[in-house]
Amino acid sequence: MSSRVYEWHQDNEFTLRVDGHRYFPRLLEAFDQAESSIDIEMYLVSSGTSSEQVVDSLLKAVERGVTVRFMFDAIGSEKFKQPDRDRLTDGGVETRIYNPASWYHGTRMFHRDHRKLIIVDQKITFVGGTGFTDEFCQKEENGQCPRWHEQMLEVQGPVVADWLDLFEVEWARVSKYQRRGLSPVRRVKIPPRPQTGSGHGRVSYIGAREQKEVVASLLAALAHGEERAWLATPYFLPSWRIRRSLMRAARRGVDVRLLLCGTSIDHEAVLYAGQRYYRRLLKAGIRIYEFQPRFTHLKTAMVDNWVSLGSCNFDHWTLHWNLEANQQAVDPGLAKAVTESFEKDFSESYEWTMERWHNLSWKHRLKIRVWGQINRWVMRIFGIRG
Repeated sequence: MSSRVYEWHQDNEFTLRVDGHRYFPRLLEAFDQAESSIDIEMYLVSSGTSSEQVVDSLLKAVERGVTVRFMFDAIGSEKFKQPDRDRLTDGGVETRIYNPASWYHGTRMFHRDHRKLIIVDQKITFVGGTGFTDEFCQKEENGQCPRWHEQMLEVQGPVVADWLDLFEVEWARVSKYQRRGLSPVRRVKIPPRPQTGSGHGRVSYIGAREQKEVVASLLAALAHGEERAWLATPYFLPSWRIRRSLMRAARRGVDVRLLLCGTSIDHEAVLYAGQRYYRRLLKAGIRIYEFQPRFTHLKTAMVDNWVSLGSCNFDHWTLHWNLEANQQAVDPGLAKAVTESFEKDFSESYEWTMERWHNLSWKHRLKIRVWGQINRWVMRIFGIRG
């Protein structure tokens, strides 16, 4: 099957919701209002209050005659208990598992479906970085925001048909793909983005190593950026091409900023491994912010008026192994909402400077050196170029 490249569509509507206490109720509402179909492709699912609410809502939808399909990743759904799975299947939800984990599969075991995609009635798409877990979707006991900081984008309009197509492709080939292994990488031509107007949107994705146009789109945007290039990613281990493009943009005078995790992170080793890049980036004029209040799981890029938001982390592990999907958009309303979200997060972040870099303690530098070297070894083992 040849790689699909989705074109831009006009007349789309975008609604950004930040943090689970805002977007999760809307997801449940959409499930409860569904009339014909609900299609879900989800990486992280674990048993708890949130997944129980999702299961209840999906089973009620089936009782109303709605067709519900749910595709899980085998690793991402490990903590989704068997009784909860049985409730889904016994209640009429069709489920499929992406790439069941087995050491017998060798390195294929590392290839995961990391997408977070929900399509309701073939009319509404929700895309972003959430999972059906309490860390994403439930407020903490003190009434504050959920433990994990995340965004979900609601999309309506012609582009939803392409989201459905992307889901259908993976739904149909999930079993076949597990038998035939990884596909060779293919180069694709990225459709030029609209420069003006509103409501423009296109589907951008990473397939089974055959299609990495999420990255190609980001590099193209950075190469032509004029005013700003802001990137939020939780695991900062970018490829050398992304680092080079960010530095080149900064040296041209573009306002380049990175919104990254601080010490509130689920994989501390990744934090220190990524900090080894800070000195060169700061020297090039890039501003680096580490979000302090909570673990930030945002995966958002904005270059001038172009926005890319979805599941892609832009780290070299993700780009080598995972299926990903982002919504690209050119829309003033969405750009304004994303800008406001970034600015709020910058105000709650620790900003690195060259002075702070030079004043790091020897213990901190040792952690950067050790975890940075371990990361290099892992990349060499798997043939990943950093």
